[in-house]
Amino acid sequence: MADAPLSIKALIESGVHFGHRASLWNPKMRPYVYGRRKLIHIIDVRETVRGVLRARKYLKQVAAEGSLILFVGTKRQASETIATQAQRCGMPYVSERWLGGTLTNFNTIRSRLKRLEELERIINGEELSTYSKKMQASLAREYRKMYRNLNGLRDMNRYPAVMVVVDPRKEKNAVREARKLGVVSIALIDTDSDPDEVDLPIPGNDDSIRSIDLIVSYLADAVAEGVKELESRKFEAPAEEVAADAAADEKAEADAE
Repeated sequence: MADAPLSIKALIESGVHFGHRASLWNPKMRPYVYGRRKLIHIIDVRETVRGVLRARKYLKQVAAEGSLILFVGTKRQASETIATQAQRCGMPYVSERWLGGTLTNFNTIRSRLKRLEELERIINGEELSTYSKKMQASLAREYRKMYRNLNGLRDMNRYPAVMVVVDPRKEKNAVREARKLGVVSIALIDTDSDPDEVDLPIPGNDDSIRSIDLIVSYLADAVAEGVKELESRKFEAPAEEVAADAAADEKAEADAE
């Protein structure tokens, strides 16, 4: 998909053009609305394409620089796609619940991740058998809860440069923390949201599983391309150093003769 253009046909088929009920819209979304069909606003898919292409270019650049990109989407329709696509491009994600302070209180989150690793060591080792059955059940419950909420953040060892969000209205706490820390936000945003709250809005249906999957997977492709480009440069650098050393040795031998 990375090399294929995002077609209007694919967007229409995924239902990306269906907005919310006209009575629920945010007037700031007016530039992205094509019209109204019965009681539903229709999103201008040309604006969707423009938003995706801008976001794709930026994400590839950020990933190629070695920065982290955090994917966020906790609503039922987005959760699975967010986890799958973030894992595919090797980036952190939040797909179940945004814990307050995930960014603004990052050190606390890191300490909770250490606790998660400790619980895994206990549960998967022989130490678990030394606890009472009641304590074992308590540890298992604690582990399941922490794994569900924190597993996607294991590899986030520093602040992300960008946050990709599905439905910034629902993820308002995440968007607020990102803005406070200067983290760029890219969002799939429906007609009931405020586009001024994010840096790069992508107007589109944020309630359709197919729409979310299409947009997020296309953005993840760009991230994967950037990561691949970064790895390619890392591989080429040592090879260039070896070649330079060899050339220097040859020159030294020639000078000696």
